[in-house]
Amino acid sequence: MNKFNMTAIAVAVGVVFSTSVMAQSMSKDAYQATKDRIAVEYTTAKTHCDSLSDNTKDICIAEAKGKEKVAKAELEARYEPTTKNHYKAQVAKAEADYAVANEKCDNQVGNDKDVCVKEAKAVETRIKADAEAQMKTSDANQAASEKSAEAGMKAKVTGTEARQEAATDKRDANYAVAKEKCDALESDAKSRCIDDAKIKYNK
Repeated sequence: MNKFNMTAIAVAVGVVFSTSVMAQSMSKDAYQATKDRIAVEYTTAKTHCDSLSDNTKDICIAEAKGKEKVAKAELEARYEPTTKNHYKAQVAKAEADYAVANEKCDNQVGNDKDVCVKEAKAVETRIKADAEAQMKTSDANQAASEKSAEAGMKAKVTGTEARQEAATDKRDANYAVAKEKCDALESDAKSRCIDDAKIKYNK
């Protein structure tokens, strides 16, 4: 997966989150109607996939399942627009994108495939880490607005800790990608590559 695709996925998830945050709650009838439509669209997509073969079929199924999963999560975020549901929508998008990217990696072989999988996983990890940090910060800020100045200070600390945790998760994911790339090298070059990666990602 190249950097353009990785960035595109991250941007896409950001857009999904920002639009879902602004979405208004919906009626129960509209919720049920949308849920039924999602089920029909998945069945139609799955039927199309059944006509394909090999990895093309696997990718198609992953895309169909991912689209259904994301649509359901976004529906819940619209029906009950809580911080947790918005977070779940982000996670669903990250996991769906990873599932598709992982299937596409099967078109490659050897170290190229390994790197492809690690990069896809790194994107998923970064998005999830950011989503969790955003949720924790939002919850802490909300709690602070309902309590005292002491709660406000606690919210800042919680937000800082959440961002630090996210940074650690993302650094670990990036290190895994770098280390996997080193595996394509030989002997001393591989050792130097791993040492450089350890220094860069503080391992």
